[in-house]
Amino acid sequence: MYLVTVVGNGLIILAIGLDIHLHTPMYLFLANLSFADISSSSTSVPKMLINIQTKSQSISYEGCITQMYFSIVFVVIDNFLLGVMAYDRFVAICHPLNYTIIMHSRFCLLLTVCPWILSNGVALTHTLLANQLVFCNHNTIQHFFCDLAPLLKLSCSDAMINELMKFIVGLSVITFPFALILFSYVRIIRDILRISSTEGKWKAFSTCGSHLTVVILFYGTIVGVYFFPSSTHPEDTDKIGAVLFTVVTPMMNPFIYSLRNKDMKGALRKLINKRHFFPLMS
Repeated sequence: MYLVTVVGNGLIILAIGLDIHLHTPMYLFLANLSFADISSSSTSVPKMLINIQTKSQSISYEGCITQMYFSIVFVVIDNFLLGVMAYDRFVAICHPLNYTIIMHSRFCLLLTVCPWILSNGVALTHTLLANQLVFCNHNTIQHFFCDLAPLLKLSCSDAMINELMKFIVGLSVITFPFALILFSYVRIIRDILRISSTEGKWKAFSTCGSHLTVVILFYGTIVGVYFFPSSTHPEDTDKIGAVLFTVVTPMMNPFIYSLRNKDMKGALRKLINKRHFFPLMS
């Protein structure tokens, strides 16, 4: 599953980078999402595979905090990028004539850079607060990687501030992108319903169908794991949710975006043909 995630998302990044027809805002954001998906899986899965192979379940404190930091970074980036991609689809469908004016290069760069800055700020906040906690006696994390929730459960000092910040920051991080997604799709659906022909409606909806599928998959798992306090749900819920958004969702994204997108399928076909062509030339 990890190899499929890396290869699938890597092919999407390569296809977008090499095909000049895909140098548009939508595919810029998709390339960033694919990179974030590779990175999200890479923060936990390789270490997990090493642990399984060596039959050693240990990790250093520094390694654990580092793993937690980057896992938060890439989950938050995914969240913001899904909001940005929803806004891009809203502009493309509801304001097609002004699309190039609204989504100009500087604005797209801003929409790409901001999620990275904000996600690192969120991760740094949680990491600095986690460093203030005291860990004693039991040092077994009931998880397959160092996630924030199981770390808070493991602390033998008062983690109330950490739990409060997890709720406040988590609420802020989820609310703004989700509100942007909700606003965008309400406007998109309203405009699609105004189209008279069934073919026109389907064509308009198909441009954002892939994104909507990923949004449902992402938010369906992330809210239950990070939005509620650690004590309110069983340990297995954290593990199942974490597997879904660190392993399953990143693996599914390339299939969702490539199978439902003609431009993406065409670019991937060209890329694969090139890979077969160059060895023959040599």
